[in-house]
Amino acid sequence: MQTYVALLYSIVLGEGRRVVMSDLRAMTEGLGLNNPRTLVATGNLVFETKETEIAALERRLETAFQKTFGRHVDIIVRRADDWLKLAAGNPFPAESAAAADQVAVRVMRKPVPAEAVAALEAYVGKDERMQAVGGDIWIFFSRETPSSRLLAAISHKRLGVGTSRNWNTVRKLAEMVGK
Repeated sequence: MQTYVALLYSIVLGEGRRVVMSDLRAMTEGLGLNNPRTLVATGNLVFETKETEIAALERRLETAFQKTFGRHVDIIVRRADDWLKLAAGNPFPAESAAAADQVAVRVMRKPVPAEAVAALEAYVGKDERMQAVGGDIWIFFSRETPSSRLLAAISHKRLGVGTSRNWNTVRKLAEMVGK
């Protein structure tokens, strides 16, 4: 059995219609995926199944989500070892230790091209830092800058399908899959 992490992009369904994590786990079990568990109510899912192509898992989960909750949501899947590698590759360890909620990674379905990373440099604020690692974008946000231009620049339209998680979530998911 292989362990996987699935990240759901923006699971806000509208007023009075939130995704209940027990319903998400039930949906996952209905697909024949084993031992589904969630982390916080923002769409972080860990499960096991036989070794499967990532794109096939993403399609299965997205189709089931649409059927179950009536809305399409992009879902990015990583193998446990790839998630552990992502967490270990955090380029801002000192910042993460001091302010974990100010460090985030934009986890991408497909690696961000070098030219897109270069174009993002123009949006990095004076108290912010950004670094691409393994095709994902890591960002350290400043509390001094109330609205980050960089945050707006790392959109689906500019970079492709991806979703952001702060260091607290990255670390806790790594703990879940590292057991």
